[in-house]
Amino acid sequence: MLYNILVAMSEHQHFKIYKPYGYLSQFVNHQSKRRSKKLLGELPYDFPENTMAVGRLDEKSEGLLLLTTDGKFSNHITSSNIEKEYHVMVDGLITPEIISELRSGVEISVQGSLYKTKPCKAEILLDTSHIFERFVRDERHGDTSWLSITLTEGKFRQVRKMTAKVGLPTLRLVRVRIGNYKLENMQPTDVIPISD
Repeated sequence: MLYNILVAMSEHQHFKIYKPYGYLSQFVNHQSKRRSKKLLGELPYDFPENTMAVGRLDEKSEGLLLLTTDGKFSNHITSSNIEKEYHVMVDGLITPEIISELRSGVEISVQGSLYKTKPCKAEILLDTSHIFERFVRDERHGDTSWLSITLTEGKFRQVRKMTAKVGLPTLRLVRVRIGNYKLENMQPTDVIPISD
């Protein structure tokens, strides 16, 4: 019996990918009004049947996304015990006061109700040499800055709502870490098989 369980576990496959900007975090599009959207199945990799995204990144976000054929692995990764780290370009200059506010938690709207985000890690990000360069907007439209924010929760569009709340709309959002899995030097559309 134990042998059968171990064999079943070993048959599951897991991947880390760099989800590019402009892709949905899904393999099948069930919405008729979004037929032209790019899906994960269009990435240059032959994924096994029943592969699913673990959590999601919205269409305009990019970076680390885990894929798996194992629902238990997915449930573990999306639990509140696992940190998710994002590097975020915002419209405006980040101040120590703003960092303090983000760390303490801010009120955002979740499904029409006010919700105070849990305390999190946040800091100004000075070195962005690890981030794949992509044009976002011309410098003449104002200052931009980067911050690192690490959450243990994942409300819908939470990071974007948090930065907007403190007056710094998100211009670019890159997830760089999920628990111990890191984006490292991956480039958009890269796929790397991993062991759990």
